[in-house]
Amino acid sequence: MSDLKVTLIQSELYWENIDANLRMFDEKINNIGERTEVVFLPEMFSTGFSMAPERLAQTMDGTAFQWMKKKAAEKNIILTGSLIIEENGHYLNRLVWMLPNGTYGTYDKRHLFGYAGEHEHYEGGSKRLIASVKGWKINLNICYDLRFPVWARNTLQPETGAPTYDVLVYVANWPERRNTAWKSLLRARAIENQCYAIGVNRVGNDGNNIYHSGDSSLIDPMGEIIYEKAHDQDIFTYTLQREHLDDVRKKIPFLKDADVFTILD
Repeated sequence: MSDLKVTLIQSELYWENIDANLRMFDEKINNIGERTEVVFLPEMFSTGFSMAPERLAQTMDGTAFQWMKKKAAEKNIILTGSLIIEENGHYLNRLVWMLPNGTYGTYDKRHLFGYAGEHEHYEGGSKRLIASVKGWKINLNICYDLRFPVWARNTLQPETGAPTYDVLVYVANWPERRNTAWKSLLRARAIENQCYAIGVNRVGNDGNNIYHSGDSSLIDPMGEIIYEKAHDQDIFTYTLQREHLDDVRKKIPFLKDADVFTILD
């Protein structure tokens, strides 16, 4: 298994303006200064965290999804972030994991943010998405999921004894006024699950005048902060090191002592 190069894009978002956001991210991806393999965008990157899916939702044939497909192919990258999607009469906060060949996986946000009324507008998901690339297993989540450690708990696969995943990802629109929780829980998730943790957040004010400080982060399996950026828009690329991850798990093999449990829908 080889190393994996990833890019985090922390950005302001144009409120409820799909075309403007797609043009912006098109330019930002074009400006990545080095070869990368996976590019992470924030939650609802094409609209901001809006509770107006009736106006903004697109289908999986919509312009935002098609842009992801085109951009992944053009740059030969995996591209991921969440969108407002309408499917079978339901509205979903859906993360799309888009491969360069046009195949994709999806994850519908399980934990809807009741404090903002998200549960009144969107339907929650019930299945995790653990994607694979170059031998790495990547567990993909959205924002408020960060507060629920059971949903993200890493376990050993009974057939191989290997951890279920290697990288834990949260794409987000997480406000500054709760950024202590954001930063603390990202480190906790990395440590308790013995994995790399990636948090990709937006910056700036949204349409409700709620400020986001970003604090996008990349944290290693020991909880050491490799990258953390506050307030500014930024593009950060880093190579996840397989040898380091394997060495941590070999020297401190505590995942084998974890509790066995089942999540009931």
